[in-house]
Amino acid sequence: MTYNPQVNDFVVWTKGVEGWVYFRCDEYITIEHNVRPKDEVNLECCPIHKNNRLLVLCYKDQWKQLEYIKSRAPIHEEEEKLVSTCC
Repeated sequence: MTYNPQVNDFVVWTKGVEGWVYFRCDEYITIEHNVRPKDEVNLECCPIHKNNRLLVLCYKDQWKQLEYIKSRAPIHEEEEKLVSTCC
């Protein structure tokens, strides 16, 4: 059986990369390999995102090289549920 990665899965790739699946489409996924806070200048220029992320691209034909470790709860969907139940 082939592993089918999903957003919020933590994976290890045989290429020495590990991290959370950040984005998924039919052709590829991105793996969030590194996250660090922005400095003040970068944060002022783009306050929407507070962190810099290093994302690694993994194409569908490489998914067989991924090892699934665990999943985490989706943060944004939980926030939407919380907001919708409060209103």
